[in-house]
Amino acid sequence: SKEKDSQLKTQKEMMLKQVLSSDARLRLNNVRMVKPDLADLVENYILNLSVQGKITGQISDEHLKQILLSVQQPKRDFKFNRV
Repeated sequence: SKEKDSQLKTQKEMMLKQVLSSDARLRLNNVRMVKPDLADLVENYILNLSVQGKITGQISDEHLKQILLSVQQPKRDFKFNRV
């Protein structure tokens, strides 16, 4: 339902406010304007960490930059088979 979606969104935003420094939040908002998919990925990643209790204190802008980089890394799982 729409109501549940907006409720979840509000919850998400409140959690993110708690775990992101103001600089990091600003950066995430800027990312969202250019790459909304990437912003969602990073948000979900951060929320998962938060739920698992892996975040102590706040995520700094510097830390967020590292998360953005690591999320964008191409996965190295596949092998190229040269014939």
